[in-house]
Amino acid sequence: MIALITGASSGLGEATARRIAREPGAKLVVVARRLDRLEALAASLGGVEVLTLAEDLTDAEAPARIEAAVRERFGRLDLLVNNAGAGWRGRFADVGTQNLRQTLELNLFAQAALTEALLPLLRESAPSAIVNIASTAGRVARPGSGGYSASKFAFIGWSDALHLEEKPSGVHVGIVNPGFISTEGFPQKELTDSRSTRWMVSTPEKVAEAVMQVGPGRKAERYAPRPYGLAAAARILLPNLTRRVLGGQAGDAMATSTIVDEPRP
Repeated sequence: MIALITGASSGLGEATARRIAREPGAKLVVVARRLDRLEALAASLGGVEVLTLAEDLTDAEAPARIEAAVRERFGRLDLLVNNAGAGWRGRFADVGTQNLRQTLELNLFAQAALTEALLPLLRESAPSAIVNIASTAGRVARPGSGGYSASKFAFIGWSDALHLEEKPSGVHVGIVNPGFISTEGFPQKELTDSRSTRWMVSTPEKVAEAVMQVGPGRKAERYAPRPYGLAAAARILLPNLTRRVLGGQAGDAMATSTIVDEPRP
């Protein structure tokens, strides 16, 4: 299996790369801005063949360079994991539409541009898969994270449509929705410091397992950890109650934390 993971320099991307590397015959393409971190990751994976690509996905020329490198080195691509992303907190009245544009540029348009560049290779390699790492915030929005939620709501909608469009070509598109995950960039200290909320925080390894279920396992969607799916269901079935919870003490605690994995990896 040839797998490409974006945002692989730490957090969810690194955990996903390590999990895929355990698969027999796996070969990796790891993409992020920090080349030193990518090279350290590659060196730690033993005999696994790894192509490291230091790229900023908001660079308009990056997708073409990545596609050319993958095609030259491996000639195929079995799994694309769109993990890179970021979020900038702030209430809309304070940060305005600039925050929306900035967040959507990375969390939606950059991911779509890379997918567009790699789609011909994924079709040629079919059956293949795309895993889009969205967020529980793409189903349930919180105060102070409107731009992030908007980008992830859009990412999920685009993913669903892309799956229907590419299924005849043998390219499966699935979604992973992490909840609060403790990573280097976001230790979730506000939640882990409180006994009443620390249960809400999970690990990157849980997300990596969900990626395997959605990608090679060809599942439609997974929450990591799975109980976060209840929040998404409550948003649809019990919208008034969901708003009250998010507007109360639990919501205040969550509003100071974040579901985002990587600060511009």
